Amino acid sequence: MRAYIIRRLLLVIPTLLLVTVIVFFSIRLIPGDVIQLMAAEQEWIAGKGAEAIRHELGLDVPIHVQYGRWMERIVMHGDLGNSLWTGRPMVEQIIAKIPVSFELGFLALIIAQLIALPVGIYSAIRQDSGGDYVGRSMAIAMIALPSFWVGTLVLVFPAIWWGWSPPIRYVPFFDNPLENVKMFIVPATVLGMVMSGITMRMTRTMMLEVLRQDYIRTAWAKGLKEKVVVFRHALKNALIPVVTIVGLQLPIMIGGSVVIETIFNLPGIGRLTIAVINNRDYTVLSGINLIMASIVLLINLAVDVTYAYLDPRVHYK
Repeated sequence: MRAYIIRRLLLVIPTLLLVTVIVFFSIRLIPGDVIQLMAAEQEWIAGKGAEAIRHELGLDVPIHVQYGRWMERIVMHGDLGNSLWTGRPMVEQIIAKIPVSFELGFLALIIAQLIALPVGIYSAIRQDSGGDYVGRSMAIAMIALPSFWVGTLVLVFPAIWWGWSPPIRYVPFFDNPLENVKMFIVPATVLGMVMSGITMRMTRTMMLEVLRQDYIRTAWAKGLKEKVVVFRHALKNALIPVVTIVGLQLPIMIGGSVVIETIFNLPGIGRLTIAVINNRDYTVLSGINLIMASIVLLINLAVDVTYAYLDPRVHYK
């Protein structure tokens, strides 16, 4: 297992290198010029001269030279660069935003599993019953409904019908835990509901497959209680593909949080991404993508390692 983890970690290096190339060069294809945007919003830029500002920011050299300088700062100094607009280290901006996105994602993931696993298990053990049809319909609805549409409805209709809307002023958790949870529970529920659909269907499918195995029939024949058969013998084996789905959802959750954070006014990585795209802040955008890619690669490794825990037949060498 240890050798496998070391090999996977070594493979992260060329993968991240390829990610940096794709991200750094592709974001330069976004229409618009950061210097022109600065000149339009900040008068001192126009007075100082666009070419002078371009030289100060290092944007007057070929793009491959810019990439080389950026990679040199990362490799030699561990520095992801400074914002083109504020001059602040981009790591400071991301560190300030990560707790917000992490809290939203963590709550959404918990809510998604609290919805998906019980419904998926019940649908499997009560196949073709009324509850099964309700659960399958729920799963299809969750997959079909986009998070931005559900989030907009949650904001608009309660405000029209009952004069209520979710809190939109961010309160840090350690300042007021109750108010913080009040602000996050609605967007996390919306995101979790949308994520739960595919997990629900996968849980039902795999439970049905496992429940038809010979060792499960043997467990039934021995007179074991339904709870023991389902949760001790069937569920653990059925969860292996489900873990894969959950692992694949985490990057999607990061992308989905961009929309949810914007709708519910959460100052996380999602809103920061939208802001830097609009401002053409290449350095911060490259850093965000590099960090997110690193997180995704580590999540994939964690998912693979989890297989060995869930299924003793899985061995890594």
